[in-house]
Amino acid sequence: MDRIAELAARIAQHVPESGMFGTAMTRLSLIRADRPTVPVPSVYEASLCLIAQGAKRVSLGDHSVVYDASRYLLVSVDLPLVGHVTEASRDAPYLCCKIDFDQAALAELILGDAGGSGAAALPALAVYPGDPDLIDAACRLVGLLDRPWDIPVLAPLIEREILYRLLTGPHGAMLRHMAVADSRLNQVTRAIAKIRGSFHEQLRIGDIAAAAGMSPSSLHAHFKAVTRMTPLEYQKQLRLQEARRLMMAEGVAAGAAGFAVGYDSQSQFTREYHRLFGAPPRRDLERLHSGQDYMAAL
Repeated sequence: MDRIAELAARIAQHVPESGMFGTAMTRLSLIRADRPTVPVPSVYEASLCLIAQGAKRVSLGDHSVVYDASRYLLVSVDLPLVGHVTEASRDAPYLCCKIDFDQAALAELILGDAGGSGAAALPALAVYPGDPDLIDAACRLVGLLDRPWDIPVLAPLIEREILYRLLTGPHGAMLRHMAVADSRLNQVTRAIAKIRGSFHEQLRIGDIAAAAGMSPSSLHAHFKAVTRMTPLEYQKQLRLQEARRLMMAEGVAAGAAGFAVGYDSQSQFTREYHRLFGAPPRRDLERLHSGQDYMAAL
C-alpha cells in the first residue's frame, strides 16, 4: 500500500461518517464527506490540508483553487473562504487531514531569519504539488491516534518535521514572513486576531491598526492585499458565520443570533445573511436540516 492510500485508510478508520472531527492532538483534525457539497463559507485557520481521497475547491473572492490527493492546500493566515467538496461518494469518500500551524514552533525553526524577499508576491491561499515527505509525516501523525500513549512525545516532533518540510518548500518565504514580527504578513495576522477576538463589537479601525502596528491606511491596503477584503468585510463574514452556527448548533432564533453577533437591525442582518448564504435565515436552516446542504469542512 502506498503512503497516500495508507493515509486514506487511517483517516477512514477514525471518521466513519461525514463531518469534521477533532482528535487527541489539538492541531490535527480529520474530515470526511460521502458526497459532493454545495459552496459553503467558513473561516479557515492558517494550516496545511492534505487530501488522501477526493477533491475540493476553495475560493477567496474571485480567486479559486482545487486540490486533491496530488496537490495540498496551504493557508497562510486565517481566511474567510468558500469551499465545497467536488469529488466524493459513499464508496470513495472525501478524506482529508488538516494540520494547524504551531506559531511558536514555526518561530523557533526560523530563528529570526526572514527568508526570501519575494514573499510579498506569494499568495496567502495556494495549492502545491504533492510532497512524499509531507504525506509520510502526516501518515505517521494520524497513526499516533492508534497509540495515544506516544502522542505527548512524538506528536510535537512530527508536527515540527512538517513545519520544517514546509519551510524548505516553495512557500518557505511566505511562512517565514508569517513569524517575523515586523513583516507585513505578521502584522495582518495580528489584525485578523484582533478582529476575530472582538468581531461582535463595533469595529474601530484605529484599534485594529494599533494592534497590528500599522497606520490605518497601511492596514487597509495590506489587509485587502492578503485577504481580498477590507477589515469591515472580514468582520461581517465572521459575524454571519457565527450567527449561522448559533442557529444551527444551539437553536438560537434568527433575531437573537443577529443581536448576539453585533447587529442592531434585524432587516440588515437578514439582508446580509441572504447575500452571503444564498437564502434568508429560516430558509437556510430548513435547507441545512433537510440535508440539502451542510457545513463542509476543509
